[in-house]
Amino acid sequence: MTELQAIFQQHPAIWIIVASLFGLLVGSFLNVVINRLPVMMEREWKRECRALLADEGSETQVPEEEGEPFNLVQPRSRCPSCGTPIRAWQNIPVISWLWLRGRCAKCRAPIAWQYPAVELAGALLAGLAAWHFGPTALALAVFLFSWALLAASIIDLKTQLLPDVFTLPLLWLGLLLPIVLDDYHLSLDQAVLGAVFGYLALWSVYWLFRLLTGKEGMGFGDFKLLAALGAWLGWQMLPLVILFSALAGSVIGIAMILLLRHDRRIPIPFGPYLAIAGLVALYLGEPIMTAYLGGPF
Repeated sequence: MTELQAIFQQHPAIWIIVASLFGLLVGSFLNVVINRLPVMMEREWKRECRALLADEGSETQVPEEEGEPFNLVQPRSRCPSCGTPIRAWQNIPVISWLWLRGRCAKCRAPIAWQYPAVELAGALLAGLAAWHFGPTALALAVFLFSWALLAASIIDLKTQLLPDVFTLPLLWLGLLLPIVLDDYHLSLDQAVLGAVFGYLALWSVYWLFRLLTGKEGMGFGDFKLLAALGAWLGWQMLPLVILFSALAGSVIGIAMILLLRHDRRIPIPFGPYLAIAGLVALYLGEPIMTAYLGGPF
């Protein structure tokens, strides 16, 4: 046990506060990822299309991307309305947004609620994991798990994409934890079966729906996300995750149609509901299953 870990164990409130503050900073970075990763993916697809067409000698041309480099580091963050670079003091999580009253310092254009909401969510998820798991290696892993689900969910809501850069590392980390952590709550067998059954569950639904209707009811990213959740939670939790995600999707989907006049022909992403159900199962799954089964789970 390190000296810092011992301090955190003696003063759990300090551990929770430190974790939450770090979660605020990570939330600020997640906003960058949420806004830029889909654009980076689109540009990468275009580069691949150009290379493929060039190899095949096709006369069809895909336009070249012009302008400065675009990644998670470049260009510097700026106002999307007037293009003014954002200064360091204007980029303090939550505080800057409140200080500026949710508007650009120069052009006074509104700053989206997404920014403080994601920052606060990053802090709350870290604080919850710190409180529940204590100053342990598992808590650090759950930080990554929670933040990845948060970013992937927002991207899915905005673009209907679940990037592999989130789902696949979550899957591999879920399979690795039973090996590297001695007191982990799952065996490697349970994690592997959870990943396999999680993927096959939605894969089967996808193909059954496609055979019956001729349409695609969900994306392959949903299969990978449920596989990752199965690796983290074990195959025993998969029915609970599927049930909770389906209930959440149904309730929120009906509310969007009735209250927000959401077009029924526009698909609603399923990834955020899987993420919510996964977090619920992580913290409350065992007592829920124990109560339902009437005995130890």
